[in-house]
Amino acid sequence: MIIAIDGPAGSGKSSTARAVARELGLLYLDTGAMYRAVALAFLRAGREATPQAAADLLPDLRIEVDHVDGQMHVRLDGEDVTQAIRQPEVGTMASRVSTLRAVREKLVAEQRRIGRSRPDGVILDGRDIGTVVFPDADLKIFMVADAAVRARRRLRDLQEQGVEAAFDEVLQEIEERDRQDRERALAPLRQADDALVVDTTDRAFEQQVQFVVQHARERTSRESVENCSPTDDVA
Repeated sequence: MIIAIDGPAGSGKSSTARAVARELGLLYLDTGAMYRAVALAFLRAGREATPQAAADLLPDLRIEVDHVDGQMHVRLDGEDVTQAIRQPEVGTMASRVSTLRAVREKLVAEQRRIGRSRPDGVILDGRDIGTVVFPDADLKIFMVADAAVRARRRLRDLQEQGVEAAFDEVLQEIEERDRQDRERALAPLRQADDALVVDTTDRAFEQQVQFVVQHARERTSRESVENCSPTDDVA
């Protein structure tokens, strides 16, 4: 089974996807983290998000993911950058590099390879999973939430990581990322026509997890019935 969860920053898609993966025994793939790793490479190289910079940096760039104790880790050229990619400036740059065709082609190909290599299933979250990466996903979820609520969540995450930030700055970053993600010409953030919408503004975390789990199990049960052909009666 392939489950796609899309939505804007801070809507709860990553934490929900991780919890669903644990409950259903699926591999969790945070595609946004992969874009953040590329963004970090651009920042470290002092390059802007341009096609020429992508042409210069991507050929030798290695983005790898692995899982340790159920947690996804991202490596950039062999270095574990799981924490480094959570800085606010990396998130802003990630939204910019994701508009570059070469970056998207490289990462989408890798995401599809990982997803299709898992016979037991995978759950992915991002901004174009259900519309571009896996338009044929078995289950599509689109998560939304009020911008101020998303900013408070993001601020809490940063504080837990020891990163100092002000609410107004985080809210501005959230709103700017929303605008960039919606308006980009290549694979913009949008709800797939067949996605189920989950508003997490006032929804308890366990409720949104169980919403996805329930629908995933219903899809699995339905497919099992449809794929079960009746046996011929023996005379």
